Amino acid sequence: MLTLARELDVLLEGSLEQKPVRTTALRDQNVWDFPKKAVRELLMNAVCHRSYESNSPVRFYRFSDRVEIQNPGGLYGDARPENFPRCTDYRNPVLAEALKILGYVNRFGRGVLDAQAALAENGSSQAHFEFEPAFFSATLIKHPAV
Repeated sequence: MLTLARELDVLLEGSLEQKPVRTTALRDQNVWDFPKKAVRELLMNAVCHRSYESNSPVRFYRFSDRVEIQNPGGLYGDARPENFPRCTDYRNPVLAEALKILGYVNRFGRGVLDAQAALAENGSSQAHFEFEPAFFSATLIKHPAV
């Protein structure tokens, strides 16, 4: 698990782009095609909350206009589409605790909200989530200026 978390950080370092965008006549702001914090949070969620009863992998697809992250296993326990992301439940509580102790997640129940905040701060669209019994997916749309 620790190796995977480290490798995800390395993957993100080389795969996300930043570009200056004019915000006023005298000011530019750097924006990301996909904010690292948002992608990282959603990837860590996928690893942490996936169903390890499945042999299917966590999938990370980067297209020219979007990023898709999919993990096996739908929402778990008390979490439902109507209360997501405010309600949390843990399919893998030991793994969640290990990721927290190792510093890969900051607070329980905040990952999706933090990802959405990072997207808003970057001027990006909010992530879109799809909930199915066999999988959970997140889609991030590329910032239009990058």
